[in-house]
Amino acid sequence: MDAQAKRDRLLSLDVLRGVAVMGMILVNSAAGMFYDVRATVYSPLLHAHWNGLMLADLVFPAFLMMMGVSIPMALARAKADPAPRPGVERRILMRAARLVLIGFLLSNIYWFAHFSSGHWRLWGVLQRIGLVYGACALLYLHCGPRLRIWIIVAVLVLYWPLVLAPSLDGLPTDIMARGHNFVASVDRVLLGTGGHNYVQGDAGYDPEGLLGTLPAIAHGLIGVWAGELLTRQPAGRGFRTLGIAGVAMLAVGLAWSLAFPIIKDIWSSSFVLVTCGITLIALAMLHLLIDGKPPGRTRWLVNVPLAFGINAIAAYCLHMVTGSVLGWDLLQAPYRLALPVLPMPAASLIPIFLYMALIWVAMAWLRAQNWIIKV
Repeated sequence: MDAQAKRDRLLSLDVLRGVAVMGMILVNSAAGMFYDVRATVYSPLLHAHWNGLMLADLVFPAFLMMMGVSIPMALARAKADPAPRPGVERRILMRAARLVLIGFLLSNIYWFAHFSSGHWRLWGVLQRIGLVYGACALLYLHCGPRLRIWIIVAVLVLYWPLVLAPSLDGLPTDIMARGHNFVASVDRVLLGTGGHNYVQGDAGYDPEGLLGTLPAIAHGLIGVWAGELLTRQPAGRGFRTLGIAGVAMLAVGLAWSLAFPIIKDIWSSSFVLVTCGITLIALAMLHLLIDGKPPGRTRWLVNVPLAFGINAIAAYCLHMVTGSVLGWDLLQAPYRLALPVLPMPAASLIPIFLYMALIWVAMAWLRAQNWIIKV
């Protein structure tokens, strides 16, 4: 069975990727309700201020891992036949560049409309996805599994002292203080303390900044390892190894967090292991339950995230250009009507779910047409 045929059977990949994209849209929309509408939202839907882990902090790492899982399934033939590799490498680099460019455009869509609205931002979610994809795909082509594992270990271990190195701009290093570390100082030195970083000020930085991409690449390579495992195992048989690996990573990450805290904004090594562990456990459960199984009565539950997962980048891009729809009176009216009878956090979910339903309609239509938008 070739990689493409095997991939067609792995509903778990598209379903979990869809759940991750839905989570990213949910979290961004909850932040919109919180900051723009001044609504109270459930706290797990907001990112941790610095150290710690909230539900909101799990969705982007899960998407990044699913991107890594898909790499062996897409490039297995190219790796087996090195003859056409220059063309494959060129396509990888071009795809990575397109993701970075689209991410830059979407991150600055309001700045392009009104230069006076603020400052442009260099980094962002799609930019990180593009850089991690390019690095992981090339490493998959040119390195064996054992070497890639050593790269993961080396990056995660060496990133710890790198974070604790003296800041380039003289700010005192304190891992428990937001922005007081070497990684954040690199963002400030490169882009200043103004609006070009997501977090502004003397201790500013970008959560998707330059050096944080290094552990994110290790994150993606863990996904590559999982993808290779799934391509070698019969459908539904890889769940045990995935589950054991997930539990082990979760345990090591939690233990490591006692010395190197879980911090999403710098993509700390403990954050990588904890989120990878949780994602692997979820993937193992989905792999056991749905891969290679005939459709059942609950398949409709799978179809909702599947529409998002098949066109994941398109769904996220559509969200980025339509995020203001959440503030329309059409969606806010049900929220205001529900306030007298529901707690505000519950009522705030109504416009969010309506907005997500609109995006789902578009993704479900694409799926019904058998259209997959590729970047």
